[in-house]
Amino acid sequence: MDSTVSAVNRNAVSLRIGIHALCVPLFVFLSPWATAPATPIRAGAAPPGVLLPFSPASAPAASGPILDPGDDATCCDGVWVTEPTETLSTMVSRVVLSSGAIETDVDMFRALLGGPNNGAAPGQHATGRREINWDAVPTALTNVTNFPNRFFNSTSPRGLVYEAGTRGLEVSDRSFTDINPTYAAEFTPFSGQKIFSPLGNTEVDVRFFVAGTGVEAGVHGIGIVFLDVDVDGRSAFQVEAKDGSVLARIHAPVRSDARGASFAGIVFREPVISRVRIVSGNGILSPNEIDISQGGQHDLAVMDDFLYGEPTAN
Repeated sequence: MDSTVSAVNRNAVSLRIGIHALCVPLFVFLSPWATAPATPIRAGAAPPGVLLPFSPASAPAASGPILDPGDDATCCDGVWVTEPTETLSTMVSRVVLSSGAIETDVDMFRALLGGPNNGAAPGQHATGRREINWDAVPTALTNVTNFPNRFFNSTSPRGLVYEAGTRGLEVSDRSFTDINPTYAAEFTPFSGQKIFSPLGNTEVDVRFFVAGTGVEAGVHGIGIVFLDVDVDGRSAFQVEAKDGSVLARIHAPVRSDARGASFAGIVFREPVISRVRIVSGNGILSPNEIDISQGGQHDLAVMDDFLYGEPTAN
């Protein structure tokens, strides 16, 4: 099966993308006013920096793969958008995928989320976004295996909480060389010096609250910087509504330069995202695990910046 769609990159250069393998569909309109039927494409085929406006077809998408890092099947291949309780065409706005020199695309995503950056200001704000780049984490909580799961809703109230079931979390300013010295060659920070990873598994779940409170909240978008994505489809995130329905699954593009940063983000028109399940690679950081790029069996990946919309009570 062969189809071609048109997208526009950050320099407004028209790109012709030939698709030969359709795996998990992302429904893309050629333009917001196009009358042509939506064309499913594999998002991994989009070049770095592509910003994709999209809307679902009239029928719900077929069920995508389970987000299971232990599954030998490809995890989250491409982008899958489902239909929960209302038509997604009234909900979904943009997906941004980028690798390499991602700074311009991250800034573009900030603009999509809206300003200002509300930082650690408690409470719900009418406009703006929140960001986490780890560098404000104090020394006492850096390079330890028990980073507090509520740090970003209590000590630094940004409305994001890691679910208690997560086995361990670490913020590192040593590229996780305290775990394995070979990681110095793998994980180069995108911003500042500190980066983040779950420990004991490759998955971390987050929920949103009105900053500094226990009031459940939703956000209208989230973007994540991944580091050292070597294998297509192994680093991804899944966004869920308050009722647990899956809204979308998106994978991070494979690294394309020596620094190794990749970015994936999605923006909805309304704050419908209550939970995000993130998978970084398919191997666990450990003294005995080396990256696939050094002859290991698994792709090891970690995270840097998180950007998300203002948590709004839902």
